[in-house]
Amino acid sequence: MLSFGRKRNTSLVGVDISTTTVKLVELGVAGGRYRVESYGVEPLQPNCVVDKNIVDVELVGEAIDRLVRRSRPRTTQAAAAVAGTAVITKVIDMEAGLTDDERETQIRLDADQYIPYPLNEVNLDFEVLPEPSAAGPSRVNVLLAASRTENVDQRVEALAIGGLTTRLVDVESFAMERAYGLVADSLGDLPEVVAIFDIGHNTTTLSVLRNESAIYSREQTFGGRQLTEEIQQYYGLSLEEATRAKRDGSLPDTYYPEVLNPYLERVVQQVMNMLQFFFSATQFNDVDHILLAGGGASLPGLPELLQQRLGNRVSIANPFVDMTFAPHLDVNAIDMDAPGLMIACGLAMRSFA
Repeated sequence: MLSFGRKRNTSLVGVDISTTTVKLVELGVAGGRYRVESYGVEPLQPNCVVDKNIVDVELVGEAIDRLVRRSRPRTTQAAAAVAGTAVITKVIDMEAGLTDDERETQIRLDADQYIPYPLNEVNLDFEVLPEPSAAGPSRVNVLLAASRTENVDQRVEALAIGGLTTRLVDVESFAMERAYGLVADSLGDLPEVVAIFDIGHNTTTLSVLRNESAIYSREQTFGGRQLTEEIQQYYGLSLEEATRAKRDGSLPDTYYPEVLNPYLERVVQQVMNMLQFFFSATQFNDVDHILLAGGGASLPGLPELLQQRLGNRVSIANPFVDMTFAPHLDVNAIDMDAPGLMIACGLAMRSFA
């Protein structure tokens, strides 16, 4: 059973496998502050990860191998994550006095109440939540997380091909919540309700946190891929050429008014729609702060446009804002990649939690 929530007293590298890249972060502590010891981003070949599901384990493993060789982490022990859509989570009520072994036995006996799959087809774990149970002091709330075994095994196998040993498999939303703790102090007056928009290649994920704890999550099929395809079509480029031009900023002056600005308007509309879904599903009707993460967070003009249209404070996530860096690292490169490294950073923090 691989852990979703248990404490591990070992140094870990966080490895985030997304649709287009593999990202690695390794953290240490120096002078009472976190220190980035190693980091890297390695592109994946097209279609070897589709909708956050690994399709070609061998190709993903080879990308991890290249990443590990280049970033040279001090440990081969790793933490990975599965997407929230691949995980069933439930909060269940249990007796307070049980040991972990007794809880696990009870959960397995009652598993068919919580998990719609045979028990031999899932990996599961649990964590006792700190909030008191409404049923009284003799009861506790327990967070149960379960994912199909194939989702976990594919990541374990890919990391093994890359020379890493998987010590735990987390959930992306949990890793994002953990990484937010690094960003929170940089937002000024600590906001109560924060909406984190993780803009990926194919998918945008909204995670809403209240007092730094997740209360809502939703995914929408929309991301940076649409912009790449529009660049490809408008300028008659191949997909590879369009991707490279978008990344290095080598597009003509017409790019901003003709391609980027209309795309930014669509991003704003997606953000507004996702917030409306959140408001209609909860008792909330506003958020205090919007945080942009993922590869699409750093698009020129996006934070300003969102703040103008929504009236909320908008920031770009940087989990390394209060960290130091190993001397061999390129700090400018880390700053550019920082919004897309939230999940990898949250996974690396499992070394200390």
